[in-house]
Amino acid sequence: MARIFSYRCIKLAAVGAVMALSSFPVQAQVICGGHDYLVSRLAAAFEEKRLGYGVAGEVAIFEVFVSAKGTWTILMTDVKGQSCILAAGDGWEDTLATAVRQPGG
Repeated sequence: MARIFSYRCIKLAAVGAVMALSSFPVQAQVICGGHDYLVSRLAAAFEEKRLGYGVAGEVAIFEVFVSAKGTWTILMTDVKGQSCILAAGDGWEDTLATAVRQPGG
C-alpha cells in the first residue's frame, strides 16, 4: 500500500499538477516523465538500481530496476525520449538462467 501511495506522489511530481482520482485503480495508471527524473526517484524512494535492459526493435527500450528489499519496476523509454513506468511490485527473486528444454526453462 505504501508503494501505491509513493507512485501517486511520483506521478504528481512528474506531471506537475494535482490529478483527481479516476475510476481506474492506481495500479492501472501509467506514470511518465523524464528518464533521469524517474530513475532518480526510483533510487531515492525505493533504492532500486537497474538490473538489465532490452531493446524492442526500433520502438523502445525496456529497463528492469530492482532493490535489495525485493521491489521492482519496469521502465519503458520510447524513441522520443519519453519514459513511463509500466509495472511495479514486490517480491523480486533473482533466478539463474536455464537453457531451453531444461527443467524450469
